Amino acid sequence: MYNANIPSTHEIPSTGRLIRSTVIALLTAIFLLVTVVMPAEYGIDPTGFGEITGLKRMGEIKVSLTEEATADRANAAASLQIELSEAVTAVTESLPLAPKSEMSHEKKITLAPNQGTEIKVTMTKGSKVHYVWRTNGGTAVFDQHGDSKELKINYHSYSKGTGQMREGVLEAAFDGDHGWFWRNRTSTPMTITLKTEGEYTRIRHFK
Repeated sequence: MYNANIPSTHEIPSTGRLIRSTVIALLTAIFLLVTVVMPAEYGIDPTGFGEITGLKRMGEIKVSLTEEATADRANAAASLQIELSEAVTAVTESLPLAPKSEMSHEKKITLAPNQGTEIKVTMTKGSKVHYVWRTNGGTAVFDQHGDSKELKINYHSYSKGTGQMREGVLEAAFDGDHGWFWRNRTSTPMTITLKTEGEYTRIRHFK
């Protein structure tokens, strides 16, 4: 009774039949791929069957739609990038420029007869400083000039002469130190008062 459900030898497929069935299934799959899938999905029709059945046209439409969608996405991404770049540029240009550093000082120096001294402010090219200097009564020799170690400029003259007072605006011709040299040519001590206000980063007294 235990052997009633065991198939007979004739019912078990032979190895040859299995191989034959596998080959037939594989050939069928290849046939369907070439005649149906390739024309319908990719517009490729090696046998001409897709042209007859209209499957090739269907595949060509699908491929065209896919290519158009890809191109649209690429164009949209490029357009978005351009718009973002333009927006950033517009925002940057609309921002107010950072103001240059504004400083103000008042310096008093006393010079013995025939003694000289110098005061300079550090400025960038195009920066402006309003200044006024005066002596306590005597006439001083002055030289308004600039220099720059970085630019290898040893001397650049703005004006020179003699006087008891000068007032004006000094505009830097280059990045560097710009200022005034005085010498007391009188026979008595002289006090010079200098007031500066404008676009400079430091002021130094060179004795």
